[in-house]
Amino acid sequence: MDKPTLQGEMITLRPIRADDAPAMWAALGDEEGNRLTGTTQVFTLEEIEAWCASRGDAQGRYDFAVTAGGTDEYRGEIVLNEIDDVVRSANLRLAMGPAYRGRGYGTEAIQLVLGFAFDGLGLHRVELDVLSINARAQSLYENIGFRHEGRRRDAYRDGDGFCDAIVMSMLEDEFRAGQIG
Repeated sequence: MDKPTLQGEMITLRPIRADDAPAMWAALGDEEGNRLTGTTQVFTLEEIEAWCASRGDAQGRYDFAVTAGGTDEYRGEIVLNEIDDVVRSANLRLAMGPAYRGRGYGTEAIQLVLGFAFDGLGLHRVELDVLSINARAQSLYENIGFRHEGRRRDAYRDGDGFCDAIVMSMLEDEFRAGQIG
């Protein structure tokens, strides 16, 4: 499976590599980011190092590091996974480091990955879960053109309680309609 690099105006998405492990490890120390993405599992540095090193050989998924400003520094990740070639669908996941949120990097990363998914891979549908407590991410996905499909009640932990997962998706014709103009 060929792992491409995707170039945007502000950012470059490149395959995650073994040397991204320290930056990814640091990002996993962001409690608010973990809360807003539903990350509850605790990882060791060794697990993160092994995971990053394995991305080049991972089948059925594309794990991209978000880089910007002409540097190769890991600022976050965007993942297209659960790719089903028969149904022509996939799942999308985005996590930006705390210092890089609100700068437009996530918006551009999603647009680049959607272009790759629909034009490069020939997918028909891309879906995602966004936590009900993450209004900022919901707004981002809506502004890009994702549509609400439903809600999975109490699907994620939120401290001692739970929160819902809002299921959203974009179809290829919706993506193409949003590219006009």
